[in-house]
Amino acid sequence: MLVDLYGNPLSSEPDEMQSLLDESKIAGLYQHYSEHPSRGLTPAKLAGILLQAEQGDLISQCELAEDIEEKDGHIFSELQKRRRALLGLEWQIVPPRNPSEAELADVALLTELMEDRTDLEAIIFNLSDAILKGFAAQELEWQTIEGMRIPQCHWRDPAWFQTHPQDRNQLRLRDNSHEGAALQPFGWLMHQHAAKSGYVGRTALARVLAWPYLFKTYSVRDLAEFLEIYGLPLRLGKYPTGANEKEKATLLRAVMSIGHNAGGIIPRGMEIDFQEASKGTSTPFEAMMNWCERTQSKAILGGTLTSQADGKSSTNALGNVHNEVRQELRDSDAKQIAAAITRDLIYPMYALNGPSFSGPHRLPRFEFDLSEPEDLAYYAQHLPELVKLNVPVPTKWVTDKLQIPEPKEGEAVLSLQASSVPNAALKAGFAALNATPQDDNVTEMADKLGEQLAPLQDDLINQVRRLVTEADSFEQLKTELMALKLDHKEMAQVMGDALYIAGLGGRYDLIEEAL
Repeated sequence: MLVDLYGNPLSSEPDEMQSLLDESKIAGLYQHYSEHPSRGLTPAKLAGILLQAEQGDLISQCELAEDIEEKDGHIFSELQKRRRALLGLEWQIVPPRNPSEAELADVALLTELMEDRTDLEAIIFNLSDAILKGFAAQELEWQTIEGMRIPQCHWRDPAWFQTHPQDRNQLRLRDNSHEGAALQPFGWLMHQHAAKSGYVGRTALARVLAWPYLFKTYSVRDLAEFLEIYGLPLRLGKYPTGANEKEKATLLRAVMSIGHNAGGIIPRGMEIDFQEASKGTSTPFEAMMNWCERTQSKAILGGTLTSQADGKSSTNALGNVHNEVRQELRDSDAKQIAAAITRDLIYPMYALNGPSFSGPHRLPRFEFDLSEPEDLAYYAQHLPELVKLNVPVPTKWVTDKLQIPEPKEGEAVLSLQASSVPNAALKAGFAALNATPQDDNVTEMADKLGEQLAPLQDDLINQVRRLVTEADSFEQLKTELMALKLDHKEMAQVMGDALYIAGLGGRYDLIEEAL
């Protein structure tokens, strides 16, 4: 009998989605619409919403989190950075320890099935919604394609769920009962994301962001009211003694509208005085808003310098430190999401399709590649020195460190072509010396270079000797030497060969010392 990772038995292969079962009251969840609890949000109302979530009623907290993400552009932007950082990661399915050939074949099959999915990016992105709300749910609709049982994933509103009264970490579907409906085995891809330790109702990042969101909303509203009257004089209406309520109302309308319409009428005997124009500054409101946004950035990304720069404390070094913290959050998010995919997606697909399946103790794992490529220039400079010292450096270690994939059979690879030796007459000798450096070879090559250099030196000396012999004065010799054009290309060629020979001889000496 098949069981899920929690030991719940699967009576039959999954067919119809749980949310569509006629015998349950769950189908009514499709008619659920948000009540947008952010409307008229006050500190007292917010405290009540958070308390309800702690007691198992997650509806208002999830809907408030949705409102916060929609209404606060700063929170939306920071969340997008954190969530979309997961989409560019490479992934792999890792076999269990000491896998058999059958298990390796099943891992290859699972990898192929996952690579063929066109919705994998959407699945990962929807799971990352749990960062804000504490959990995310996708319902599995199983289909048979070419003999394989493959699930389609459907996003489900977090407001559909509640916690069990006796187990506040167990999520259940709301079905108008006290305990809720247990989730069907192999029917859900559930991810509970822990922004902090605690029960699922208290681990949502939205609980941390709700308070600065509320304070920022107040500041934005106050700033809007301030800007509406900024620069306008105070209008003070005066009515005579004995004025009735209708006359007072008429004067009030005139006072309120005259600032915008620049004109109006009032009954005889009434007056409107214009006092000094409103003064003040927007600085306090902006300071409060900036504090709220900095707090939100710290809560979401672990810092502020990857999103905002104030020109004072924003240095490149601090920015790099904050970016490292952001990468640590990315790695943590990726590991949590990978565990959920392994548990609720890879395991059911393996159990229903894998011939080598024997139980959850031999489960392949879905993993993201979180390694960062090393400095290629640094390794290129120092690895040859280690090799010269006979340090056993495995090629797989190098390719893993530098994230260079292993070449497939028959695949073209880059190679270093032997550089051409300048003097064609010495190519054979260089090759022999490069392969097996010996003292006799070095001496032979040096003699050949000396033979080539001798006539060039004699020609140079003879030209200078002729000028010295024919010159009548030192000034004439100096002038003719400055005008002398010597062809040094051939001599430079020979000197380059000599330096090459010297390098080979030195390398030979080092090898001799090492041995």
